[in-house]
Amino acid sequence: MSEEIPTIGNRCHLLWISLLLSLASVGYPQLPNSVDGQQLPSLAPLVKRAAPAVVNIRVSQTIDTPSLYGDEMFRRFFGIPDDQQRHPREIASAGSGVIVDAENGYILTNHHVVENADKIQVSLLNEETLDAEVIGSDALTDIAVLKVEPDNLTALPIGDSDVVEVGDFVIAIGNPFGLGHTVTSGIVSALGRTGISRNGIEDFIQTDASINPGNSGGALVNLRGELVGINSVIISRTGGNVGIGFAVPSAIARSIMHQILDFGEVRRGLLGVTIQTIDEESARALGTDVERGALITGIEPGSAAEEAGLHVDDIIVGVDRRRIDDNRELKNAIGLKGSGDSVKIDFVRNGLEQSVTAELGQRSVEQINGADIHQGLAGALFAASAAMATGGIEVASVKDGSAAAQRGLRAGDIVIAVNRQPVQNMQQLREVAAGNRILFLLVRRGDRQLMLQIR
Repeated sequence: MSEEIPTIGNRCHLLWISLLLSLASVGYPQLPNSVDGQQLPSLAPLVKRAAPAVVNIRVSQTIDTPSLYGDEMFRRFFGIPDDQQRHPREIASAGSGVIVDAENGYILTNHHVVENADKIQVSLLNEETLDAEVIGSDALTDIAVLKVEPDNLTALPIGDSDVVEVGDFVIAIGNPFGLGHTVTSGIVSALGRTGISRNGIEDFIQTDASINPGNSGGALVNLRGELVGINSVIISRTGGNVGIGFAVPSAIARSIMHQILDFGEVRRGLLGVTIQTIDEESARALGTDVERGALITGIEPGSAAEEAGLHVDDIIVGVDRRRIDDNRELKNAIGLKGSGDSVKIDFVRNGLEQSVTAELGQRSVEQINGADIHQGLAGALFAASAAMATGGIEVASVKDGSAAAQRGLRAGDIVIAVNRQPVQNMQQLREVAAGNRILFLLVRRGDRQLMLQIR
């Protein structure tokens, strides 16, 4: 007897049966009334409980835009002063957010949604509009915490993203294209995605639940009605959904929120090492069998690495049972930890794999907006750490369409010199840039260097 091949209809029926069993097993969403004697699964009860906790965010900001007098030759010919070449203009954008503390009025959203905002308003499901303020924001994880006056708010419980598995059903709730509350569904497609954005510290949940512009900052919810991610990024050639979206795991968002609320800032952990990726070619040059990992090329005196007994020439291959293949993965693994956290470091020394426990120090970072340095750097956020072993000043983020973005600056770039003068800290950057209408930035991007002209 031949085996029956499932048809597309049968597969869909099997999928719905699987979803039905999932809904019944968690005991949270309820089944609707039967249709023609047959019960059908529905996410409506789950959505009714979760949707009031998701807010639409409207952000307005004032930017300087080129005026009719922007051309230098035009100004010289007509004798027009330089200060008349730009004029302020108000622009508005939309995003989403999630109420996670109804009693205190705290809302989680993306850093890029509220970056450089002059005014923020949130709209609830009942169409009530509230003014919001930014309590704190972290560009590297793209998480921000807002506060509104608490008054009969509904909060979404924060779930444990560490137990999320590929294949779990999820729903996304947000404000795509400014349409207002919109619900889409899908599954978790992958975990631990990195290299998606260029902001450095990533550990994304990938989902095929439709996420579009405006969904940023919205909720990724499991079938228990718990927040497991903050929707953040999509991959698309058209700007619309193609079934590949990414969310910041709730564990990261909760950690960042607690640090902001407890300390007024993000106290990111610091191992205190300079590192270089190990690949097959470098492994052969070093005469080691380890073909993937992060080679320690420098250690800060008094750092967590030195205290733990790590040495230059050690190859880090794991952090807290997580495999490390390159310097980016090590940066992510350590950057997602807080200062004072203890981490297990697996490394190879002289061909032998060993382990130590390191108590991370604190990465003290000074940040400054590019507009405060030069108008051609508007939209960029610069960060300098006293313990930045690589030297230079990091570009923490660059707003899309900004002056800095138009001039070729990217998040993750390291500025090592301005107008041929080395810069190691913010003070040097300010001093070199002061009074110069044109800046030539020497930037390290990955394994190469390039020169950017800023006007």
